[in-house]
Amino acid sequence: MGRKGISKGKIITIIIFAVLLLDQAFKIWIKTHFTLHQSVNVLGNWFQLCFVENEGMAFGMVLGGDFGKLFLSLFRIVLSAGIIWYIRKLLKNPETPMGVLVGLSMVLVGALGNILDSAFYGLIFSESGVTSVATLFPPEGSYGTFLHGKVVDMLYFPLVDTVLPDNFPILGGRRFVFFQFIFNVADSAITCGAAYLLIFQYKFFSKK
Repeated sequence: MGRKGISKGKIITIIIFAVLLLDQAFKIWIKTHFTLHQSVNVLGNWFQLCFVENEGMAFGMVLGGDFGKLFLSLFRIVLSAGIIWYIRKLLKNPETPMGVLVGLSMVLVGALGNILDSAFYGLIFSESGVTSVATLFPPEGSYGTFLHGKVVDMLYFPLVDTVLPDNFPILGGRRFVFFQFIFNVADSAITCGAAYLLIFQYKFFSKK
């Protein structure tokens, strides 16, 4: 049993649904309020909301067009099913550390969040444009098909954004941006969950 009599399984379920709800609510709000590539400063220039879409990989990366996108979507589904099976197996062992379950759940919910984008956003949204905001359940029809929707990204942290001096080696006079990736809550969950498992829970997996 977990704290206050709540089982580990219930805690994990709450975490998954809470993060998934946050991820999808944020994406839907961005999709229906921002034009494509629109950005807004949140905390100065170093934290911005910048709306972009990608074909499914984390941090805006792409993989081989329509076939790559379909492969990635199917891979995520298989991976998620495997993680669910593994979490259920670990829950049967009372000695499984809670941290391991939380880390795996974060990876799972991140994958699920982006699966929902790929699977359904093409079916329920109109196309986003640089001058037009997307509509949810548009009467004129949606922009894509099942498993071919675009993943919504919006979190942008250009921690350093400057023009290098002319005498700087090789890149002199060019704009330099440190950490140019734009990502979402689901990507953050995957990254944080995986990093936590690798750094703090590696001993558990090394015993396996």
